[in-house]
Amino acid sequence: MERRTTVTALKAMKKRGEKIVMITAYDFPSARLVEEAGVPLILVGDTLGMVVLGYDTTVPVTVDDIIHHTKAVVRGTRKTHVVADMPFMSFQTGPEEALRNAGRMLKEAGAQSVKLEGGVAVAETVRALVAAGIPVMGHIGLTPQSINQVGGYKIQGKTPAAAVKLINDAVALQEAGAYAVVLELVPAGLSKAISERISIPTIGIGAGVDCDGQVQVFHDLLGLFSEFLPKHAKRYANIGDSIVAAVGQYADDVRAGRFPTDKESFIQRENVLEDVGGLA
Repeated sequence: MERRTTVTALKAMKKRGEKIVMITAYDFPSARLVEEAGVPLILVGDTLGMVVLGYDTTVPVTVDDIIHHTKAVVRGTRKTHVVADMPFMSFQTGPEEALRNAGRMLKEAGAQSVKLEGGVAVAETVRALVAAGIPVMGHIGLTPQSINQVGGYKIQGKTPAAAVKLINDAVALQEAGAYAVVLELVPAGLSKAISERISIPTIGIGAGVDCDGQVQVFHDLLGLFSEFLPKHAKRYANIGDSIVAAVGQYADDVRAGRFPTDKESFIQRENVLEDVGGLA
């Protein structure tokens, strides 16, 4: 049985200066393809609420949603480290509730670690999870679960006070035992400073090239989510256009009687229908 990438291996990658690649995936076939591409880290993000379930934000996503999708991703992988996102109100009420929900994500869904949003404010919760044997990835900068509070998808850490706060958040997460931290929508210079300040890996999304790794949403990279393309995302393929064209061609063939052909059909022995006719 192949060994999955461990948190120890991820931290060692930072020490070697080796960039860490993470991408989201939400189902069995996507996870298989991502692993086949050689990506060592998959996030089952609460972004599934928007790109898979059709919500306007990540807020409605439930623990059961994350567990359902994480199970599929784990079944589709053998070597990749799978991180389960802790959705809104699954950990904010305190360590006890966080332990219960994070434990389900490892025990029921098979994730190897969890991710939660926040810095200093959640350090106690991170410490409790780590003490219980649950590896934790932090997430600071833009925290989408707080979108109603921050008032939109805005760059964070632009003022000196805000920058200091993010640095303190990153340090607090490291001291609480987090093995890595996502920096979202953080100015590149500040991300570089944070990455140099802490010894655990930083994973950037809209946070510049000097983070220790990068994470992007599967659907953004492949053109599967057509509503908008974030500034921080690069579209590497337009699979959505290919799907529309293929499904349209199938529909045209059905309407015109070109599908199925004999190649896609099963042929009976010539006398079978005669036998049926005699029994009718």
